[in-house]
Amino acid sequence: MSGQSVSGGLIARIAALATAVVFFQIGVVSEVPVFGVTIDLSILLVAFTGLLCGSTVGAISGFAVGLLVDLALVQTLGLTSLVFTLIGYWSGRLRELRDPQAALTPLLVGALATAVSLVGYSVMEFMLGVDAPVSFELLRQIVLGIVVDTIVAVPMWLIVRRALEGALPDDPRRRRRRRAYTTGGLSPLSRP
Repeated sequence: MSGQSVSGGLIARIAALATAVVFFQIGVVSEVPVFGVTIDLSILLVAFTGLLCGSTVGAISGFAVGLLVDLALVQTLGLTSLVFTLIGYWSGRLRELRDPQAALTPLLVGALATAVSLVGYSVMEFMLGVDAPVSFELLRQIVLGIVVDTIVAVPMWLIVRRALEGALPDDPRRRRRRRAYTTGGLSPLSRP
């Protein structure tokens, strides 16, 4: 959020949404595999938070959500945080540099965030010496994970946008309302 202060309401909404999504993912979604892979809602949450709120909030939410996932699943502490921080930061930078408004943006960002997450996590575990075979099965799971998360990206985008929509300081609807109110809804050229 370049140059703008982050409100306490936005932080509270992100924290509540992150807690709900991570525990819903661990308790419900992880028990229902689709095409042999599980849907990863937490990475979509981080990517869309960055896309809506900017790079700083995206990176912070990525770190917090990754840490929560690592603690809840009792896995290597900090590994998911590192990957999610990078994804949240770069999703926010995309918003700050390009401000994408296309309808396909949630699909593309969701697919790219999932790809970076799955490949990044696999590479980091390989570098840490975890005994996991690098095989065709790993490639199949990465590709299917990207496809499944891309399908879920649009509903998740709608949930995240709806949950954060009133607390975003540069919400376009707030600007329009404020602008219409200050000018009385008329152009300065048409005033008597």
